[in-house]
Amino acid sequence: MAQQLSIFLENAPGRLAALSRALGEGGFNMYALSLADTSDYGVARIFVDRPASAKDYLEQQGFSGTLTEVCAVEIPDEPGSLGRLLELLSDNEVNIAYSYVFVNPLTKQAINVFKLSDPGAVALLEQEGYRVLDDGALHA
Repeated sequence: MAQQLSIFLENAPGRLAALSRALGEGGFNMYALSLADTSDYGVARIFVDRPASAKDYLEQQGFSGTLTEVCAVEIPDEPGSLGRLLELLSDNEVNIAYSYVFVNPLTKQAINVFKLSDPGAVALLEQEGYRVLDDGALHA
């Protein structure tokens, strides 16, 4: 499992820019960003190098956030590969709360990030030959 940084942002002009600027000024490299919003606030889900340090730094800068364990799965870059992965999860009644994708800066492979209902799904994925990445594989 890997750690994702989730930062709560007021849904107002300039808040995402301030977050990005703070990460840059702190020397953190952002690999992926996903945004979800409501009328009052947003959640920025971020993969950065040194996620725990980034969380601490951002809190010192006035941002509120959490670290969340997510499943980061490397899949082949070929038609149908995501569908096969999703069918495996569905066939085993594993629900996906949210998902997004980015390219691993080290391997240049697609990484699908999932927040799964069943943490035991990682063993299933590995048993089926999928490479599930931890922070070391993502941020080395």
